[in-house]
Amino acid sequence: MAHDFQADLDAVASISVVPTILDVIQQSTGMRFVAIARVTQDRWIACQTLDLIDFGLAPGGELQLETTICHEIRQSGELVVIDDVSASEAYANHHTPLQYGLKSYISVPIYLRDNVFFGTLCAIDPSPAKLGGAANVGMFRLFADLIARHLDARADIADAKLKLDREIETSELRDQFIAILGHDLRNPLASISAGTRILAREEHAPKSSAVISLMQQSVDRMANLIDNVMDFARGRLGGGIGLNRTNRLLTPVLTQIVAEHRSIYPDRQIETDLVLEEPLTLDHQRIGQLFSNLLGNALTHGAADKTIRVGAARRSGTLELWVANRGEPIAETDLPRLFQPFKRREGKGKLQGLGLGLYIAAEIAQAHGGRISVSSTSEETRFTLNVPVC
Repeated sequence: MAHDFQADLDAVASISVVPTILDVIQQSTGMRFVAIARVTQDRWIACQTLDLIDFGLAPGGELQLETTICHEIRQSGELVVIDDVSASEAYANHHTPLQYGLKSYISVPIYLRDNVFFGTLCAIDPSPAKLGGAANVGMFRLFADLIARHLDARADIADAKLKLDREIETSELRDQFIAILGHDLRNPLASISAGTRILAREEHAPKSSAVISLMQQSVDRMANLIDNVMDFARGRLGGGIGLNRTNRLLTPVLTQIVAEHRSIYPDRQIETDLVLEEPLTLDHQRIGQLFSNLLGNALTHGAADKTIRVGAARRSGTLELWVANRGEPIAETDLPRLFQPFKRREGKGKLQGLGLGLYIAAEIAQAHGGRISVSSTSEETRFTLNVPVC
């Protein structure tokens, strides 16, 4: 059966230097019973002991608090040192030495952080001893402080672990919620998308056509957000970004994505330089998603009156795919966190979305064994993917 002060017993037992502390005290002072005690308002419990006089008190053992001098130390906060009980005016007739047959005694309070009283570091012996010297007192104070620091550190670690466990649990629940939400949004969004495309094929007044175009842009942007959220949640929940590699031409995939963005942003200029004549073995859908995220990022942050340039080529066994835009450069402070989830660039024009596009793009690149690099100057901002291919 566990002791009702088991946590304190375990805490002291976990301090690896405690046996050494007790042994050093015994050898330095000659005291043959040394203990670390947990002392409360109504309890005295031995946490660790070194017993060479068969006092009979093991860890978890208790003494009646009123029979100990530690009770008085708890109240006063002062250490007690007795070289010889019979020569001490204060303790010659004290009930504790008389009851336990003590001749020498020393006890130092152990205070935790914020001046919280834990207990005492004490030693007793049935023979007189010379304890009152500065060296002995200093040693006891030092050891008591060392024990307190270990106990504080252990409590801090326990608190940190509890907080971490709670954060992990919250994070897992959040990711599960995101995954379920993203999945459930797909069907109604698909219906809206189909409806807007049907309406776009019919004749409408200019104002109605503009509204339908805006609706299409919003639907496509929402679909992209859902895809990114689903990928993010899948990665966080342990699934990672899976790849389905095939060997075929990549150019049609990239061309289609450019066409889709041109239809969404009819007022923007997108210039292409796609030099890929051979089939490539990779996950074409994922590379297309990566490219779409980079192109969407360029359209969002690039100057509206400047051309977006994209290109792709195979160079020495590596696919190089790049997207460049003109406009305000990326701040130096933003570069280190650019590919982190939920991180968005600061500055002019608040960004749309959740800040997952570049993160997902970087994860897709990494899954292929490649990486995305970025350079940004006042002349041009360019994102470049390099992926090994065969």
